[in-house]
Amino acid sequence: MRHLYYVAVEGPIGVGKTSLVKKMAEKLHARMVLEEFEDNPFLADFYREPERYAFQTQLFFLLQRYRQQQELRQVDMFHNLLITDYMFVKDRLFASLTLNEKEMNLYDTVANLLERNVLSPDLVIYLQADTDTLMANIEKRGRPYEENMSYEYIDALNQVYNEFFFRYQETPLVIINTNNIDFVHNPKDLEEVIQIIRQPISGTKFFNPTTSF
Repeated sequence: MRHLYYVAVEGPIGVGKTSLVKKMAEKLHARMVLEEFEDNPFLADFYREPERYAFQTQLFFLLQRYRQQQELRQVDMFHNLLITDYMFVKDRLFASLTLNEKEMNLYDTVANLLERNVLSPDLVIYLQADTDTLMANIEKRGRPYEENMSYEYIDALNQVYNEFFFRYQETPLVIINTNNIDFVHNPKDLEEVIQIIRQPISGTKFFNPTTSF
């Protein structure tokens, strides 16, 4: 494998980020760092009353992810590769969708200070899916705090992600269409993903499998 230290997997809610990271970490003997979204005490309230709890939810996530990012700097002598199921910038994507103008201005002030001390990935993997697929995945996993999640919210979030990565140029990027791939249950699909990141990548590379069979 070409020299990689830090790979970040991104994508909207329900696309399979954590599942892919767990499989990749196991296969590549990598250190794995996962989002701690379930620790956010405002999350369930946000899905019930988004306008009331949006700012608290986003600020908690911002500070929580910043703490995690500082821990990434610690040297791990047993692993040469680090894989996370989020990028620090993802919080700004969610905030842009949920906060009003005054809240966003305050959020930006805090986020801009914190972002100066955040590691940049060597490679980003962006997992895409259509909104119907995301909603089906969310329903299938059955998390209680996601029961009130609307189609409209996931669709808007999906669009924000697509627009962000359409313009993304900060690091090498692999975009994977996951509508017809199952890297959890199909070893061949997982191996294809791993083979992609083993190759030198500059700019953006697209992987659009037509079927998982």
